[in-house]
Amino acid sequence: QVQLQAFGGGLVQVGGSLRLSCTASEGVFNRYFVGWFRQAPGKEREFVAGISRNGVSTYYRNSVKGRFTISRDNAKNAVYLQMNSLQFEDTAVYLCALESRSGSAYKDQWNMYDAWGQGTQLTVSS
Repeated sequence: QVQLQAFGGGLVQVGGSLRLSCTASEGVFNRYFVGWFRQAPGKEREFVAGISRNGVSTYYRNSVKGRFTISRDNAKNAVYLQMNSLQFEDTAVYLCALESRSGSAYKDQWNMYDAWGQGTQLTVSS
C-alpha cells in the first residue's frame, strides 16, 4: 500500500494563512487523482479540494473557493493546499487521499479513495 503523509497544520488566527503538504511514497505519482478532506469532531468527513492526475483540473467545495488553492508537483510526489483568509469553520483534521480508478468522477466520496494519510490538525482561533 502506498504511504501518505500530511503535514503543515498548526494554530492560526482568524484571517491568517497556512500551507499544507501531502507527500507519497509511490514513485509514479501522476497515476493518482488527489483529494483533500477534512473532519471536525462530531462531524462527517467532507471534501475540500481535489486535483487531476496532470494538474489541469481542480475542484473545491463552495465554502473554500477563492481562499484555498490546490496544486501538485508530480516530480516530488507532492500535493499542496494553500489556505488563505482562514475562518473558525476551517478548524479540522485535514487528510489527503489518493484515487486510482475513477479520477474525478467520485471526488467527493471518501470511501472511493485507495489510500489515506494520517492527517494534520488545523486550529483557527482568535
